[in-house]
Amino acid sequence: MATVQEARVVSQSVAVAANTVYDFAHRMENLPLWASGLATGIEQRDGQWFTDSPMGKVRVDMAPHNPFGVLDHDVTLPDGTTVHNAFRVTPCGGHGSLLSFVVLRFEGVGQANFEADVAHVRKDLAALQQLLERQAS
Repeated sequence: MATVQEARVVSQSVAVAANTVYDFAHRMENLPLWASGLATGIEQRDGQWFTDSPMGKVRVDMAPHNPFGVLDHDVTLPDGTTVHNAFRVTPCGGHGSLLSFVVLRFEGVGQANFEADVAHVRKDLAALQQLLERQAS
């Protein structure tokens, strides 16, 4: 397994209750609506979810539904490599929440590629925030 060289937490506030954010983001069929770095299309086959992603066809395994806002998910790339993504929804008062996603830079990944990954996660979290806030209004 490759060594982590750097990590960055990307966060985004959302003016929507955490349980609403969590329920929406946990539904796999919603991924193409906001997670362009992971899913431009999605399908379920034999109980497993597969997305069309910028990396090719990938399998996504989401953490089971839970009361803690954990949206961690494993992404299995076309070459068989599995990457764990730590993703959370944290309540911030009764009507707000915070999304936080840990982006890892593994050994062999250049700084420019890492910065591009961080920017893409930031874009996707902002898309989720805008989508949910529009639905709430």
